[in-house]
Amino acid sequence: MPTPSLAETIDPATARALAEGRSGDPFAHLGPHLRGKRGSVAALIPGAARAWVLAEGRKPAPMAPHPVAPDLFLGPLPGLGPYRLRAEAADGATWDWDDPYRFGPVLGEIDEYLLGEGTHRRLWQALGAHPITHEGAAGVHFAVWAPNARRVSVVGEFNRWNGLVHPMRRRGATGVWEIFLPGVAEGAAYKYEILGADGHVGPLRADPVGFGAEHPPATASVVRHPGWDGWNDAGWMADRAGRSDVTAPVSIYEVHLGSWRRVPEEGGRYLSYAELARDLVPYAADMGFTHLELLPITEHPFDGSWGYQPIGLFAPTIRHGTPQEFAAFVDAAHRAGLGVILDWVPGHFPTDAHGLARFDGTALYEHADPREGLHRDWNTLIYNYGRREVANYLIANAVYWLQEYHLDGLRVDAVASMLYRDYSRPAGDWVPNVHGGRENYEAIDFLKRMNVLAYGECPGIVTAAEESTAFPGVTRPAHAGGLGFGYKWNMGWMNDTLDYIRRDPIHRRYHHNQMTFGITYAGTENFILPISHDEVVHGKGSLLDKMPGTGWEKFANLRAYLGFMWGHPGKKLLFMGQEWAQGREWSHDASLDWHLLRDPAHAGVQALVRDLNRLYRRLPALHRGDARAEGFRWLEPDDAERSVFAWMRSGEAGDAPVVVAANFTPVPRPDYRIGFPAPGRWREVLNTDAGVYGGGDRGNLGGIETEARGWHGQAQSAAVMLPPLSVVMFEHAGAGGPAGEVP
Repeated sequence: MPTPSLAETIDPATARALAEGRSGDPFAHLGPHLRGKRGSVAALIPGAARAWVLAEGRKPAPMAPHPVAPDLFLGPLPGLGPYRLRAEAADGATWDWDDPYRFGPVLGEIDEYLLGEGTHRRLWQALGAHPITHEGAAGVHFAVWAPNARRVSVVGEFNRWNGLVHPMRRRGATGVWEIFLPGVAEGAAYKYEILGADGHVGPLRADPVGFGAEHPPATASVVRHPGWDGWNDAGWMADRAGRSDVTAPVSIYEVHLGSWRRVPEEGGRYLSYAELARDLVPYAADMGFTHLELLPITEHPFDGSWGYQPIGLFAPTIRHGTPQEFAAFVDAAHRAGLGVILDWVPGHFPTDAHGLARFDGTALYEHADPREGLHRDWNTLIYNYGRREVANYLIANAVYWLQEYHLDGLRVDAVASMLYRDYSRPAGDWVPNVHGGRENYEAIDFLKRMNVLAYGECPGIVTAAEESTAFPGVTRPAHAGGLGFGYKWNMGWMNDTLDYIRRDPIHRRYHHNQMTFGITYAGTENFILPISHDEVVHGKGSLLDKMPGTGWEKFANLRAYLGFMWGHPGKKLLFMGQEWAQGREWSHDASLDWHLLRDPAHAGVQALVRDLNRLYRRLPALHRGDARAEGFRWLEPDDAERSVFAWMRSGEAGDAPVVVAANFTPVPRPDYRIGFPAPGRWREVLNTDAGVYGGGDRGNLGGIETEARGWHGQAQSAAVMLPPLSVVMFEHAGAGGPAGEVP
């Protein structure tokens, strides 16, 4: 019996729909099918004049075009084995390929169930583009969520970016579309063409779960393997929990990889991940930092967003190399004793045409109502946290980075903008919650679930919230009613102390409480004290530039401020360049001014930060009580007239206390009496006025002896020399070794 004609087996309306890209069920018609009593193969081949079915050991079998859709061909099915197709264009060019429509689905029933339920913890293993071998053929499995689309096609060089060639299979009610394309390999660029519910084809879209991307300004996704199989950090992973605990010395070096250092001999190009592993990692380790925090390295189209407007949430930016090279960078950091924290942005996304905005022709990832879905400050869109698939997408993304790239934590950006429906909105421009209030219950629930899953799935990690309000319980466990973060950035401390230190010392007496107020709430959350990139950009000047006075006084003020910060309860975070007093404000377009380290004043600040980090790690009193009220005690909080502060830090039982004193005027205080908690000799383990730091070498000749004279509520006291614009620290002579020594 002859093969039935296409006109007999595929009706004209269906044929036109296939040829015009309007069919939402291409697998029902294309590929091998039983038509009548014989098997046949249908293939949509735009640009072909003739076509054949190929099977091993058989002559090529001609295929016939459909009478109303000449790009649609039908030929005989050559048995039950695999077959290939061949086409010839009008100019005589020919090409052969495996028919993707002869392959069955890749996603299983469990995937389909979890995707539909919005609980797929390994979402990235189901969606995205995965090089696999399927039914004996090597290729790539593509899967994307677009529930309101009429048709989704994957496009790339492999099909000349023609959306008519590879329409995908819809998986039931999940809204997921998939296809396996044999012959496609890692490195292929691709996008999705989507026919929306309104019947219009939107702009080509990058893959929301793409693991790689083209170099900007190109915007396609690229087929990549996520993660790495060359890890050599098992020892680090096994004991990393103790390195970020609230009782550990956590000192974070915040870095923008694109401007930490560049290669001027090659047009100022970025360093690669391999070069950053070679240069940045040993530098941060030598400086005594415990963690690197990377400004967002998720793929983003606009350099000027610094990564805070990401589109490729699952892709390490190609600006510095491949996913495997990024993983090797993390591995190098771990082997050097450094944790790596990723700045993560689940609060909003940009409106770029190739991104998530109205992805399938509808407000899919975002809210439809701009009063909920538009972030007016940044002209970005806000995720719809109440939609289970969107929350699943973001939560799985958090776990993805922690698992696939062994990251040690996530710093969650702009949490305050997520918690409140009226954030930065005038009256009438926001939608109240179900109780008429301003709290965003859906975002709150999302953050709790993200933290629960991240900590549960990835032992030893830590999450930190950039949260600028007094929202309660940010670092309280989710099961106890909190948001479940490990740390919260202390924005109040940062704002108060920077406002104080920028004032002329003669006026500081009137703002004394700005330096003491932070202690009143220091034990309410697990705090990080951040001097971040946000404080040294957009006209705010560098940290050095904020300091008043002459050139010498600016450096002295800065050294004293850093000493105050390291002596204050809370983990530490310093943005790159501030550890050696970068002179100008940060620019993402240029390298830091490393040549300044030839100046002894800048080199002195660098030496100070290195010693502060080492001292912070060596002395338990300076870090074990960072998040406990009993870890701090004022000795002198009220001497506003002389702008002097003195306090005591303590750790756990058996840890020797540390006494810290600060003088924020340019007037030396040669006989300033301070109470001490124990008798005997106290070593001066840090003096920000030391000559090695660029100071005047005024101090206490290595230490002091106390006398039995009650002061500041202590039975012992001593007259101490407080140099101008300085911080000094004292350790009891019976404890530890010299300053800067690290066990």
